[in-house]
Amino acid sequence: MKKIFVALLSLLSIHSFSQSRVAARLSSGVDLGMAYSTNNYNPSIAYYQLINVGERKLLQLGWTARFGAFYGDNLTYYTAPARLTRGKTGFGALSEPLIVQNIDTVRYDYVTMTSLNVGVRAQINLGRVELGASADLLGLTIGKRRIGRYISSTGQFAATDTSNAYFQGVDTYQSSKPGNINVRLLGDNDRGTLSTEVYARIYITRQVGIKLGYQWLTTETVVTNRDIVADNNRFRNRVGMAYLALTFPIFQ
Repeated sequence: MKKIFVALLSLLSIHSFSQSRVAARLSSGVDLGMAYSTNNYNPSIAYYQLINVGERKLLQLGWTARFGAFYGDNLTYYTAPARLTRGKTGFGALSEPLIVQNIDTVRYDYVTMTSLNVGVRAQINLGRVELGASADLLGLTIGKRRIGRYISSTGQFAATDTSNAYFQGVDTYQSSKPGNINVRLLGDNDRGTLSTEVYARIYITRQVGIKLGYQWLTTETVVTNRDIVADNNRFRNRVGMAYLALTFPIFQ
């Protein structure tokens, strides 16, 4: 019995030691910030957790969860699927490369949507100053339906069971909603609302830091009436914004 008791104490000591070592390698906190450009706003709150790599803790790698809302005015959304945006390569006059693209647009007076994403983050720790980058990978988006002006010279939709109509005249005004599924598949293969950012952070005190950065935000809408010519109802907008946040560290 005494041997068993000693063995249990040894295991508990090893577990506590390993836990303390893991905790010492962790860095985590909360960013409360706003990204902004003319007519675009993206307030967000993000939690991050990083593991310090190496004894010097110079490199930190980990994950982040970001909850954000996007508000945009006077935005144009473009055909989203990569199979359409890549186009087809041929040769025109004088054997010059010719790119044929299937790009339609939807124009909105006002767009709003709310998203929750998880992603990856990496940063370099220089003491009071940190330099880093993060990217959303997967998440969900919700938002209200909006009316947009669909602009297409060749697009048609199924107006009734027996006839089609062009996106012209009164039919240019189409109802749409935000794309609900967010997933990063690289380039025009991406779906939904995804953010990428680079930043620099300086700690004023051990409890508060100021984070300055630049954010690239992709948002997506889905129109109600599918273009049956291009077989598409997804449209994408990309915007770059300056970013300012307060950081509240939990572990350092």
